[in-house]
Amino acid sequence: MNNTKPNLSFWQIWNVSFGFLGVQIGFALQNGNVSRILSDLGADLSSLSLFWLAAPIMGLIVQPIVGAASDKTWNGLGRRLPFILGGAIVAAMAMALLPNASMVVAFIPPMIFGLFIFAIKDAAFNVTFQPFRSLVSDMVPDGQRNLGYSVQTLLINIGAVVGSILPFFLTNVIGLDNLSAQGEVAPSVIWSFYIGATVLLGSVLWTVFRTKEYPPEQYYAFKEMDAAAVAKEQQTQRSLGERLAGFWALFKDMPVIMKQLALVQFFSWFALFIMWTYTPAAITQHTWGVAIEWFDPAYIAAAGGLPTDIAKAKGSAGDWVGILYAAQALFSVLFALVMTKLANTFGRKLTYSLSLIAGGLGYLSFVLFQDPTLTHVDLLITQVEIPKGALGLVWSMAGVGIAWAAILAMPYAILAGALPADKTGVYMGIFNFTIAAPQIVSGIASGWILSHVFDNQAINIIMLAGIAMFLAAASVIFVKDTEAKA
Repeated sequence: MNNTKPNLSFWQIWNVSFGFLGVQIGFALQNGNVSRILSDLGADLSSLSLFWLAAPIMGLIVQPIVGAASDKTWNGLGRRLPFILGGAIVAAMAMALLPNASMVVAFIPPMIFGLFIFAIKDAAFNVTFQPFRSLVSDMVPDGQRNLGYSVQTLLINIGAVVGSILPFFLTNVIGLDNLSAQGEVAPSVIWSFYIGATVLLGSVLWTVFRTKEYPPEQYYAFKEMDAAAVAKEQQTQRSLGERLAGFWALFKDMPVIMKQLALVQFFSWFALFIMWTYTPAAITQHTWGVAIEWFDPAYIAAAGGLPTDIAKAKGSAGDWVGILYAAQALFSVLFALVMTKLANTFGRKLTYSLSLIAGGLGYLSFVLFQDPTLTHVDLLITQVEIPKGALGLVWSMAGVGIAWAAILAMPYAILAGALPADKTGVYMGIFNFTIAAPQIVSGIASGWILSHVFDNQAINIIMLAGIAMFLAAASVIFVKDTEAKA
């Protein structure tokens, strides 16, 4: 048997990665609209960060379990594909249900039901997403690895842009209403989630039916491993105590550089969580000029609901958040094209640190864009009237996009050469804790800070995110990169 993976055609690589398009559309819709949905369903500002805890907690729990399970699963559909398909089906159903939480008001408060569906949806996203990365590694030979991950990155960023602008597109091009009554979600958001769910399931089905995974004997032959011996090892039953002890031993003996990077990760992901949770409220208050009391469910109820002008401002600001996140994705792609060259020339640490500083400046610059004067903007696909300050926020996202590109690449580039070859997968899984843990801390703390320190002025919590990014940039100093220039 030939022990070398055969080269794949471009379209075979495309098919393996195509499901990333739908999954990222789902993630983009989540990042841009979940705070908006939960607010419409009755959540107040200080509780939003607690609701958002569902995302990192689900990632922390689900990814290691699914990763380990998919390593051992082989059936007629394949090794990774059963998890990818199962997760996509549940995620698509949850996406369709989330904006319709008000339909169950007779049985359970819609906000609680929305939170429950959000948790299930995020868990399903993780069930799909984690095996997808492993699938690309399993199928693509080493000589085509760069092409494989380039296609993957392209599809992820296309998905990020499409998912981010979808509510704006449905409102300003198709003509759907973006106004929401208290306890209900705007039609443009509902239909965005329907479309996102359809594309998610369709793109994953394309990958499932157009990709055939290698059988165990062939796969392990490529790895120069004995399939029978691996199967016997995987069938060995270990007690929970033994597994926890083994995990703790690995955790305790992790390479020092992982601990150094964890500090950088803490501040950068603390900031990102704040952005995803509070950007809609921040720009609605600061740029569209909507008063704080219109984010208080009790005040809204006492007023008999949202006045039409307030509802319009909230809807317009919510749609513009999608444009900002799309801009972030585009700036991230553009910076990624030159980031490797910069890292090769100036070193990974300097490139990483300066990129995080750019992100911090991006967040801090939000405060500059408050001009409420309406201005006419031609976006090619449509023309809109928005506050001048909203247009300036696009440039804030340039800094955030630069930081995002570095956060996705630089820690792993620095870490990769420091991990033992036989434990790379395990330690990469442990490294995921440095993404989930700061988000959990941010979720617990940021709502209290917003309420008790900033009096629910959401622009101030975005400024705090900027300071956190500066602290992340400063923390890079403590990272001992053994190969500062790649």
